[in-house]
Amino acid sequence: MKLKIAVLAGDGIGPEVTAQAVRVLDTVAERHGHTFEFEERPVGGVAINQEGSPLPSSTLDACLRSNAVLLGAVGAPEHDKLPAETRPEAGLLALRNGLGAYANLRPVVAYEAIGECSPLRPEIARDSDILIVRELLGGLYFGQPRGIVSEGATASAFNTMRYSVTEIERITHVAFKAATARRQKVTSVDKANVLETSQLWRKVVTSVGEEYPGVTLEHLYVDACAMHLIMNPRRFDVMLTENLFGDILSDEAAVITGSLGMLASASIGGQVGLYEPVHGSAPDIAGKGLANPLGAIASAALLLRYSANLEQEAKEVEAAIRAVLDDGYRTADLDRGTGKRVVQTAEMGSLVVEAFSNIANGRRAHHAV
Repeated sequence: MKLKIAVLAGDGIGPEVTAQAVRVLDTVAERHGHTFEFEERPVGGVAINQEGSPLPSSTLDACLRSNAVLLGAVGAPEHDKLPAETRPEAGLLALRNGLGAYANLRPVVAYEAIGECSPLRPEIARDSDILIVRELLGGLYFGQPRGIVSEGATASAFNTMRYSVTEIERITHVAFKAATARRQKVTSVDKANVLETSQLWRKVVTSVGEEYPGVTLEHLYVDACAMHLIMNPRRFDVMLTENLFGDILSDEAAVITGSLGMLASASIGGQVGLYEPVHGSAPDIAGKGLANPLGAIASAALLLRYSANLEQEAKEVEAAIRAVLDDGYRTADLDRGTGKRVVQTAEMGSLVVEAFSNIANGRRAHHAV
């Protein structure tokens, strides 16, 4: 397998965690005889500083000529006073749009080894395994018109939540196809008792669901879903949401894993897939070796699965993450004073590389026998 990967480390802790994900991908290539070529490009605040834009055209062009994009994080406090359309976050939205990545997949897994890190009681979070499928290019984030009217005490602002049948259909198919390979259940999240967009959403999802008779479909209002996600996360298999609801609910789901640093994501459906951890740039801990790289490494596993079709390699990376956690290693965000072995960012990356190598070697030895 030859794969060209655009690496957009970005801001804050982005370069630290992305470096560990690249190390793991390098090891995957070495152990399995693949060729991965990496091209680094700026995005977010660092791109503003270097080129005056949160998404330079050269960065987008590099992404479009790649097979996949690995992103760290965007966001820098020094740019918070810029107009919204020129802030680092605007670069991320433009990147998603430019790649046509309309389906955001966010796996949420409760690892038994770090069960004590979750604020939920172990018997509630245990064995939770959710795939959140979030529509990524519609809704309030991209709807027009939008804006701020006048200034001062009389100012007002407005956004438009808009969805078409086509947009809803395509993300719904992604969710149902994922469910057929999992536990055969889709929970569609909306606010159909209030919003016309949600009424259309529910109608279209129900219609598409009829094409998948083996998959159970349930509808939940977003406020009820937020409650059930904490009260009984095991009830969910695939959760299908529009853009804003998915953003909020997937961050809430981090309590199941114990840390935002554990969450990975894949944005697919367009010409090139985009892979990034969910945690953001965390500028307060940048450069201190405190960042958890497991979300970035798990995102690299999703890259192997969805852009390279290397399912076995993806499973081996995920198994390596689990093995390191089972051995008691933690980054600072997972330290709850339990006496486990707390390591820094680069050391955690090294541990995953070592665990992956052992797993890959064991697999080859088994096949040789």
